[in-house]
Amino acid sequence: MKAIPQDSRLRYHCQLHQSADERRADTHPLTWRLREDGARVGFEEYCAKEGYQGATHTLKQCTPDNVIDTMKQANVRGRGGGGFSAGVKWSLTLVGDHLPRGYLICNADEMEPGTFKDRLLLEQQPHLLIEGMIIAGYANRSRCGYIFLRGEYVEAARSVALAIEEARQAGLLGSDIAGSGFDFDIALHTGAGRYICGEETALINSLEGKRANPRAKPPFPGQSGAWGKPTVVNNVETLCNVPGVMQHGADWYQGLSGGLSDDGGTKLYGVSGLVERPGLWELPIGTSGREILERAGGMRQGHSLKAWLPGGGSTGFLLPEHLELALDFDTVDQYGSRLGTGLIAVLSQRQSLLSLLRNLEQFFARESCGWCTPCRDGLPWTVKLLQALERGEGKPGDIELLEQHAQDLGPGLTFCAHAPGAAMPLESAIRHFRTEFEAGIAYSTLEGVS
Repeated sequence: MKAIPQDSRLRYHCQLHQSADERRADTHPLTWRLREDGARVGFEEYCAKEGYQGATHTLKQCTPDNVIDTMKQANVRGRGGGGFSAGVKWSLTLVGDHLPRGYLICNADEMEPGTFKDRLLLEQQPHLLIEGMIIAGYANRSRCGYIFLRGEYVEAARSVALAIEEARQAGLLGSDIAGSGFDFDIALHTGAGRYICGEETALINSLEGKRANPRAKPPFPGQSGAWGKPTVVNNVETLCNVPGVMQHGADWYQGLSGGLSDDGGTKLYGVSGLVERPGLWELPIGTSGREILERAGGMRQGHSLKAWLPGGGSTGFLLPEHLELALDFDTVDQYGSRLGTGLIAVLSQRQSLLSLLRNLEQFFARESCGWCTPCRDGLPWTVKLLQALERGEGKPGDIELLEQHAQDLGPGLTFCAHAPGAAMPLESAIRHFRTEFEAGIAYSTLEGVS
């Protein structure tokens, strides 16, 4: 793969709306090293900015159990949308002298609608991810790491491939990393473009060259994952939090939230839609939706906020009065939605909710792997009902049928979380905007029927 010149500016990159003066090492662990011009941070520059110090300290001074305990104390929760404790997840990995070393997989298949946070890190600061994977691989006794990258992220692939080679040449990947006795290497795998690969077992199947269907659980990947070996799957942003935790400690990481949330650390928040400045910000986790929207310059002139999705297409709609909520995992759950990826998508009063929802459900229907009936058949049926309502050709009972679909596609009723993710915006849209659905029903006066 062709190398990227050290001083080049990537043609495609996500916009971070925070100056270098605002981003400091003690408050912005994910982004403080990023350059103002958006160019890639190379190996030498990364090392000059305390890069790989967390990894070398961990390999020489800590045991794998020490790392897991620190991650638990820091309460690093999965930034891919699930919010599960990374430390707890690592503690469930089967390890032992009589067991084979397994694998660490970075889920970089960023296909959640309205989400582009991982792309920033992959394109502009890939060494932070590699350092995080080295530490995570050590904690989980992994023999090899894989970065499962969205195939459309061509610039990210070039950036990551170059970073892997740079780290390998510096002795930070391969045999006896930094003289620690730990052997670990990383391979880059570009996916074929399926949203279902965001589900960790479907991702593992795809990595093995199989059809990207979810697997039955148990066994969980921590017991039997890639090629039957213990496997840990974490999101890009999750792994990028690891070096800072191991370099500065769990208490430091917990303090980054500034008391806004019981969760620790910062979060890459973002906004897309009809706002003045779409983009990204690294902020304490628990920052309110209103502050993030204000940083985006508010709605564009002539538009007012109608509703918003707090963390990608598979989260529930919230209303303007919910902007004061702390955007963390537990708070948003209490209002019928999820934090998800933490990237807000706004809907203007001048936009059709039905059109947006129909488009979203079409995406989910198309991306279903077809493994279970409710998802395979229920999502296309949902799309047909929404299309009829959008055209004003809906029939009495269609709304109730959509509500039933949302219930039948809920958690625990399908093979994986794909269909429940599609059901959440559907259910919340009907709950908050039922009159718009009712306006799509064509009532006909038939003889003998009033």
